[in-house]
Amino acid sequence: MRVLVTGSSSHLARALLPVLGNDADIEHITGIDLAPAIWQHSKFHAIRADLSSLNPTQLMADHDALVHLAWVVLRGHLPLARMRHVNLVLSKRWLGAASNLSRIIHVSSASVYGHGLHLGEDAPLTPIEGFCYAEHKQDVESWIGTQLPQAVSLRPHIILGDHAQPLLRQLLHAPVYIRLPDPQPLLQCVHEDDVAQAIRLALKQPVSGSFNLAAPDTFNLRDAIRFHRPHAVGISPRMAAWGLRAIWALTGAGGEPGWVKGANQSLTLDCSRANRLLGWQPAHTARQMIFIR
Repeated sequence: MRVLVTGSSSHLARALLPVLGNDADIEHITGIDLAPAIWQHSKFHAIRADLSSLNPTQLMADHDALVHLAWVVLRGHLPLARMRHVNLVLSKRWLGAASNLSRIIHVSSASVYGHGLHLGEDAPLTPIEGFCYAEHKQDVESWIGTQLPQAVSLRPHIILGDHAQPLLRQLLHAPVYIRLPDPQPLLQCVHEDDVAQAIRLALKQPVSGSFNLAAPDTFNLRDAIRFHRPHAVGISPRMAAWGLRAIWALTGAGGEPGWVKGANQSLTLDCSRANRLLGWQPAHTARQMIFIR
């Protein structure tokens, strides 16, 4: 199998590429990214370029599968129009060009659900209003549902691991947490290596549709932050939203302010479909990822 990976210098790609390189059934990997290549291997060929400057149909002709990771997650001060162009226009262009390939993998996000408990893949997609990343993921998934029903959309929960988004690690070590009444909203997470294994399995199996990915145990942000910062101070949701907007406006850090609207709601997933159809079992628990110093 010859695999094309967009966003091949992304956080998740750092965990994925070695997994694909170690698979005997994968003979070649082409990676495309604006950033320099982060991995070297005899099977790997890197193309440093903007996706908009390349001909996707021409590149697809030499490959059997596409793994689409090219995505703007934290836009900072990047204009919203540019974020939409990358996440929506280019994603649909490249996914659409892969329609004749035997495998098409789109890595989406559990954020498309917005909130809910023990959600299956048939749950409504209602991302938090104003959380552009989640809204864009939902838009592309809806497009895939009508245009590429043969494709796979993986919906990982919060991805943690050595190469995870620094913002996620910073959040767990924050000096403050959002003060909410008990019971605390429940969340899940998933290790980057487990997501990489899900992608590998989806490449090798005749499956389609959406698959939830999460470690089986749950946690809440208050206890997770207090574990790492016992003296963290609780602040009101209003103050947290104001602070996040101020930091984002001044520095571009902290992520899109819209996500904080969902901080008072639970989001947990039923991952039995991935287990049943992909044979996927997460090797890491939330406790191992979060509650170990």
